[in-house]
Amino acid sequence: MSEIPAKATESEDPSGGAMADATTGDGAVPVPEPGEARGAGAGAVPGEVSGGVSGELPGEVPGEVVWQNSPPGSIYDYIKVASFSIGPDGLVDQWSLRAEQLFGITTERAVGMDPIEAFFAEDKRELGQRKMAEVLDGREWTGVVPFRLPDPDGTGQTAEGLAEVYVMPTRTEEGERAAVCIVVDVRILRRIETDLAASQAIFGQSPFGFVLIDPDLRIRQANDRFASLFGGGVDDHRGRTVRDYLPPGEADRVSATLRRVLETGDSVTEMLVTGTVPGSSERRFWSINLYRVHGGSGRPIGIAWLGVDITARRAAAREAAHARRNLALLNEAGARIGNSLDLETTARELLDVSVPGFCDLASVDLYQGLLAGDETPPGLADGSAELRRVAYASAVSDAPFLGGPEPVNVGAVHRYAFNSPYADALRTGRPQSVAAEEGGLIQSTLAVPMVAHDTVVGLVQFSRTKGSEPFGERDSSLAVELASRAAVCIDNARLYRREHERALILQRSLLPPGDPEASGLDIACRYLPGNAATEVGGDWFDVIELPGHRTALVVGDVMGRGLRAAVAMGELRTAVRTLALLDLEPAEVLSALDEIARGLGTPGGTQQSTRGARQSRDADLSEVYLATCVYAVYDSVTRRCTFANAGHLPPVLVEPGENALMLDVPPGMPLGVGGEPFEEVEVELPEGALLALYTDGLVESRHHPLDEGLQAFVGALTDPSSPLEDVCDHVLNTLDTHHGEDDIALLMARVQGLPPESVGDWTLPREPRSVGRAREYARGQLLSWDLEPLVDTAELLVSELVTNALRYGEGEIRLRLLLDRTLVCEVWDAGLVQPRRRRARDTDEGGRGLQLVGLLSAAWGSRRTPRGKTVWFELPLPNGGTGLADPAEALLSLF
Repeated sequence: MSEIPAKATESEDPSGGAMADATTGDGAVPVPEPGEARGAGAGAVPGEVSGGVSGELPGEVPGEVVWQNSPPGSIYDYIKVASFSIGPDGLVDQWSLRAEQLFGITTERAVGMDPIEAFFAEDKRELGQRKMAEVLDGREWTGVVPFRLPDPDGTGQTAEGLAEVYVMPTRTEEGERAAVCIVVDVRILRRIETDLAASQAIFGQSPFGFVLIDPDLRIRQANDRFASLFGGGVDDHRGRTVRDYLPPGEADRVSATLRRVLETGDSVTEMLVTGTVPGSSERRFWSINLYRVHGGSGRPIGIAWLGVDITARRAAAREAAHARRNLALLNEAGARIGNSLDLETTARELLDVSVPGFCDLASVDLYQGLLAGDETPPGLADGSAELRRVAYASAVSDAPFLGGPEPVNVGAVHRYAFNSPYADALRTGRPQSVAAEEGGLIQSTLAVPMVAHDTVVGLVQFSRTKGSEPFGERDSSLAVELASRAAVCIDNARLYRREHERALILQRSLLPPGDPEASGLDIACRYLPGNAATEVGGDWFDVIELPGHRTALVVGDVMGRGLRAAVAMGELRTAVRTLALLDLEPAEVLSALDEIARGLGTPGGTQQSTRGARQSRDADLSEVYLATCVYAVYDSVTRRCTFANAGHLPPVLVEPGENALMLDVPPGMPLGVGGEPFEEVEVELPEGALLALYTDGLVESRHHPLDEGLQAFVGALTDPSSPLEDVCDHVLNTLDTHHGEDDIALLMARVQGLPPESVGDWTLPREPRSVGRAREYARGQLLSWDLEPLVDTAELLVSELVTNALRYGEGEIRLRLLLDRTLVCEVWDAGLVQPRRRRARDTDEGGRGLQLVGLLSAAWGSRRTPRGKTVWFELPLPNGGTGLADPAEALLSLF
């Protein structure tokens, strides 16, 4: 044990050298709390004698004797002193209540104990006994003493502590020497020292404004940061109130908050306070934290104020908020602008995004030439070209403003003066700020040109009214971005509209003009293009007149949309008409059409598409064109119709008095696939029957499947006797034809076969007399039809055809005359060799028969039949308005 420092007549400073030289223990010592009971006996502490007994304080155990804390904030609120006395025998004879708390030993146990034996370690007891003897000899002693607690909690374990002890010699009533010991826990003193140093460091070195406010709401202490902000020294701020720093309204609010914190003890965090600092008019913002401060006795002694200047932070937050708002506005613009391919709709979408999120009112003007479909907007060098107001939006009022430019109604065409900022924006392609007029409601206006692909397509005006923040540089950049996005969408819509209109014109030009006419058929048709969003398609129909008062009915659909589909449709339609004029069978027509479809997207055409070995380079360049088609040939004499189908929907037939039904025509493969032959189906159509050909746009959409659409279409054909135009309208009004997903083509025909009296049919033997007999049959039939003006010409031409059949044909000869809108004469034989017209030389005696037929008839030709061939010619009726060629002059023209 180290020697315990001691002095005979004066005590050492507890915080001085004696404490510095003391040996500290590791044991924890209980800290006396305020309000400890005073110990009985001779031991007394200065200040205790004058205090007296004050009764009970809050938190004390009833019946205990407590100290009177006077004045509030005394050091004894933090440091509690314990005392006990030692008798002449060196044993404890008095033990205070505070000693019980400090050492954890009750009075019953402590009285009679040897303090050296009880509290000193064994190796230190000898030194302790010497010091005790000196004290009992009448010497005072002060020092720091390590001690141990003998089993304070009854577990058999000892605890160590460190105490500063002041021992004062006393005498008993008998005159014997004794001592009074006053003990203070050294660790509490050191903790207070550390806390004071930490508090001073936090308070004095804090980068934030730190203020202590007393219960009178006056500043008791301020740190250097607060003083540097509001000027003066730290002492200059003592006694001031918040009214010395803040505006009256703000000071009242803060004072009420301070009073509430003082009364309730509820802390306040991040309260926003605004004001100014000396020497500056700039508005500053502070974030204030307030909490109530308590003394050692637990009583409120004031309020702690911790303030942070957040002016720069708020400015940065405001900038970030503006950036977020602008980003959100641009995101919204990207999501909402350009959803339609309509120019006016796109302009309205721009205003829906801008008003009121960006401005209070706005308008969009587009070049009139752009809306009219010109190739490029007709902008003038001075920016004063005609514009049309296509959209306007206001968040304040629909009434015209008193200031600013004259109001322009939506849809009106107008010009801007060449020296106006609006014309300057159109001319330069840069935004212009427009000054507001005096007395108007508009405070700030931006005239922003709409530029797409280096082309100005229009002008958008953004305006803010008085009371709103005027436009800044950041707003100008945002306005340019909004206008640019809308301009690109508008330009795309313009280009799409142009392409759509061209494709639609092309598509309509390839459809039959007017109402088609056919022999033995009443025809009605409808074509509905897709809307602007789905582009034009490749649907088509056609009615082709064939020799012998026969008619080819065609309905097809090229897969795809747009100009390519329309062009492919035009090529296929032209090919169909060409193949039909060759008078091929329906299956042969579709087979040839399939070859053509495969060659549409292949470099080199149809021949290239049929070659087995092609280079990969050519394969990569090829495009696949697929189409579906129904081709039907109707004979008005026999009322028979032959169908061939290439992957198309089946025709629908409605017989008189019967329900509509779909004809069972083998669908085959679509055109362009190749590799599969097409089948034919021949159906006899009763008089008055209704035949309907259509495309899938009529019966299919994403809202209902194909089967439902077909059943609805069949159910709509209920009255075949109604006029065909009414039937078409009824079908289109009954079905969902306004979905705009695909084109719709509808071709309807009512069967009206040639009556028997309009047909003359004879079989002639293969002998020379048949030529004369054929002329007699033809004359008699024409006279019965009151066609006497055609008799001479018809006799001559019949004679030529029958003669050719006798000379070059085979088998029996058949003569047939057909009367409808024209007169048709047909000569049949079993020969397979087709006649070929050639130009005879002047010295030739023959070879002019077919030339004569071509000169005298409106049309002539030949076609194959299942049993040979048919050669025919056609003559117009006398009342048809077409004059007949003079046979004599025709004969002379041959020589």
